[in-house]
Amino acid sequence: MLEAPPIGPVKGNAARPLWSVMIPAYNCGHYLKEALTSVLSQAPKPEMMQIEVVDDCSIEDDIEGIVKQIGKGRINFYRQATNQGAIRNFNTCIERARGHLVHILHADDSVLPDFYKHLQNHAGANPLLSLFAVRAFFVDQTGAVKSASPRIPELESGSHCASSLYYSNPLRTPAVVLRRSFYEQHGGFLPRLVHTADCEMWSRAIALGGGLVSPEILACYRSFPDNDTGRLARTAENLRDLQRFNAVLAQRAPDFDPHRARKSVKTIAVKQTRYFRASNDRSAYEANRRFLNENSCWYWRIINGWVH
Repeated sequence: MLEAPPIGPVKGNAARPLWSVMIPAYNCGHYLKEALTSVLSQAPKPEMMQIEVVDDCSIEDDIEGIVKQIGKGRINFYRQATNQGAIRNFNTCIERARGHLVHILHADDSVLPDFYKHLQNHAGANPLLSLFAVRAFFVDQTGAVKSASPRIPELESGSHCASSLYYSNPLRTPAVVLRRSFYEQHGGFLPRLVHTADCEMWSRAIALGGGLVSPEILACYRSFPDNDTGRLARTAENLRDLQRFNAVLAQRAPDFDPHRARKSVKTIAVKQTRYFRASNDRSAYEANRRFLNENSCWYWRIINGWVH
């Protein structure tokens, strides 16, 4: 089993805010302005909400300059000394968070009005739950809405059942909030995962701490071919990461079905291979075709707890 990196408690005895809105950034300067504006438009006073951008050593955009321009002193800025990669940067966000409720907002995503008020109400009414979420719009580069994430009826009243996240990820990171106390008790994101690190965390939080997912749509998740998800699909690394996630679940969740997981990964692999062939993307097509050829016998790896 992969060990989650430890998250220490907040140091010092100073009063803590209710919220920590932590914004991991790597380039994405154009989208960052929208993300920051969406938070500031509904942010309470600084003593109630910490807002901080954690820059993973961007090389293309002046992230600090954007933070100063948009934040006007309201938003803190921290820059990594060296590039850490997305997941380690997420964990830095958690470590630096001082609030009781931690919201990790991608620099290219945004929240809609009443996001924080809505989830604050749910967190206050459900003190024994660890995860709170809403649904999200999928938007393109221009912000045009393409679709929305699905409802999860079994979690709308609160539950410890995480099976709805075993074979697909119905949650989107900008729509999810966790109590910092959960991270302190159960650790941060698994650095060995990339594409599935968020889904692993959400499923862990629901199973161990309980979660509630409201049916309201109050966040926007940007999806387009050149973002991290699209780049991972071109190399088939998203499929390999799904295998790693499945191996974790096979060891951790008694109700996890490796047969169903294997079929799910294969379905995605076939879909990606066909898509890249139709798009005349020869390199991506070959990478996905190789994955299919190499993993024709992956089932035994999953059921035996293989972690690559």
